[in-house]
Formats: sequence, C-alpha cells, structure tokens
Amino acid sequence: MPVTTSQQITRYYEQFANAEVTFTKEVIRTTMLNTKHVHLKCQGSQWPCILYASSMTSARIIANLGSSLNEALKKSNNVVQVRYSFHEPDKPDPITFFIPGKVAGITPYGEKNKELFFASVQFTQRPPDGLIQILGELLEANVNAKRRSEDRIQLTAHSVKQLGIDIGACALSVNGVPRKAIYRDLSFSGCRAILMGIAKLLADKSVVCSLAFQDPDETFEIVGTIKRSEPVEGRSDIAAFGIQFDEERVPMGYKVRINAALKQFRTKAAGND
Repeated sequence: MPVTTSQQITRYYEQFANAEVTFTKEVIRTTMLNTKHVHLKCQGSQWPCILYASSMTSARIIANLGSSLNEALKKSNNVVQVRYSFHEPDKPDPITFFIPGKVAGITPYGEKNKELFFASVQFTQRPPDGLIQILGELLEANVNAKRRSEDRIQLTAHSVKQLGIDIGACALSVNGVPRKAIYRDLSFSGCRAILMGIAKLLADKSVVCSLAFQDPDETFEIVGTIKRSEPVEGRSDIAAFGIQFDEERVPMGYKVRINAALKQFRTKAAGND
C-alpha cells in the first residue's frame, strides 16, 4: 500500500472532517479496529465501550453508564477521552491513541438493558493523523467507487505487484460451478476474465469472483453478472467476458485496494508528464 503523505492527510481532513463512518462488521474488518481495546477515559479511569460511528471531529459510542462512569462524567463536566486501537499488518503491537472530547449528548440504547446508552462525543482538538488516514481512505474509496467506477486496471506484471493481488489464488464460479479463469482487468464496478465456454450460453449468468490479495492476506468474494463477451482470436471455445459486480455487495476492503492502486498509477503518470 502507498505511503500517505502529510499533504494527503491534510486533504482528507479538509474534505471529510465531518463525514461519519459507521463501524459495521465489514468496516471493522477493513480498518482492523481492535474492538476489545476501545475505551472511554474519564477522571483517570477507563471503561470499555463500543465504537458505533466516528468522523474526524466526533464519535458515537455505546457505553454502560453504571454508577462509576456516571459519577466520573459529572465530576469532569463531561470531559473525556476516546481510546482508539487498530491492528497493523505484520506488526505485533496495535496503533493506539486517545482523542480528547466532551460528551455532547446521551440517549438510551434500548429497553432491554437500562444501563446501556449512546454517547455522542465532540472532539476538542484535531485527531491524530492515524485516524484521519484510516477514515479518509475509506471515505475517498467510497466516493471514487462512484465517480471512477469504470476506471480499469489492466493486470500486467507491474500492476499485479502494485495491487498485491495473488493471481494464482484467484478463482471464479458460474452459477456455483468453478471454472478456470484468467483475469485481465479490474475496476470498482467489475472485471474482465477469459473463460472456457460458449459466449451466448454464459450471457447474463451469475458469477462469484474470488479475488485474493496479499499484505495483508485477504480474499474478497464478489457477486456479479456476465454482461458482455469478446471473441479470442483463433479460439471458439473461450472468450473474454465482461463481468459487472453487484454494486451493493462490493466489499469495502476491495474498494480501498482499487482506490489505492489507481491513485498510485495516476501519481506515477503525472510524474512522467
């Protein structure tokens, strides 16, 4: 993955400071949030909490407002710190930081547990660059997945290395049946692959593209549909098939990978002009 520069960090903050990211299971997996080490700190003590959502200027957490935390909030006039923790690939220790803020509102979480509450925390200073980068990459990837949905990455020896894609571990199935495939390009919205089969018989068939990446190792199972085909010269038993992904089911981690690679290629192209 490319190194994020201070200029990019500044741009992320200027563009996305107030954009909120909800920490679904997929987002937790993509960001590698260390959920067991997210805490609310107040009056020198820490209480475990659930990070429900976060922007670069605020957070929404779910916490047990038992008597001890409730008392601490009263004594501190709602002044707190939110402890974030994220795993880092190939590193034994997570990245951890505290962000100072103030509890701006508290609402009940539900009827089942009377001590669980949503707490909205407004940050009182700009967060560390680590959080800006993590949220910025997600938000930018989502924006570009729509804005540059058709930008394609041709899978050459160079781009495969830049992407970190493990071509040998990639696979594809059509209507649940595994088929040998050679991937030729990738985009946010789809891909092109060479398959054995008669084009007219595979038109509009449902496929699952299994795309394996390294650093860190992860595999994305992306559902799509065969939308077009192109003949391969001299071969009637194979064709190049254009596959359109189901937009609502494209994994967040895949979007981040594609976005990072496209940024690298654009930066290199600009530098060669």
